[in-house]
Amino acid sequence: MRRLFIPFTALALLLSACQQDVVVNTPTTQPSEGFVSQPDTPAPTSTNTVDAVPARDMRLDSTARPLWLRQHIQGILATRKRNPIIRIMRYQYNDQTVYYESAPCCDQQSTVYDLKGNILCHPEGGITGKGDGQCANFNKRRTNEQLVWQDPR
Repeated sequence: MRRLFIPFTALALLLSACQQDVVVNTPTTQPSEGFVSQPDTPAPTSTNTVDAVPARDMRLDSTARPLWLRQHIQGILATRKRNPIIRIMRYQYNDQTVYYESAPCCDQQSTVYDLKGNILCHPEGGITGKGDGQCANFNKRRTNEQLVWQDPR
């Protein structure tokens, strides 16, 4: 009978991963011959990500952020980091500039604000995934996408 030995650091890492709702998978590939005397987990072939939303290749535009938005961002930073991280985008929608805030998690709704910080609608999320129905055409009619802010933590 073979005993499984897990070093304390690996056990601590595994436990902290479980507390953060991270799934840990171990490859089960059998060795080509003989016995394995050292870990058989292959080196990663790609970068690791814990962000469910793929990063877009766009530059952060921090120019002309309204006061309400700067205060809103400070409020987000005062809370714990969300997964997926919160992103704020600027668009043109129905002939006006709007700010879109991604949903912080799961069945929560994303939010679209006008230039003054008033909530216009929730285009996505919620139990149905379709938001509040007030701007069902948002994803089709938005233009001029600009990344305004994303949580850097």
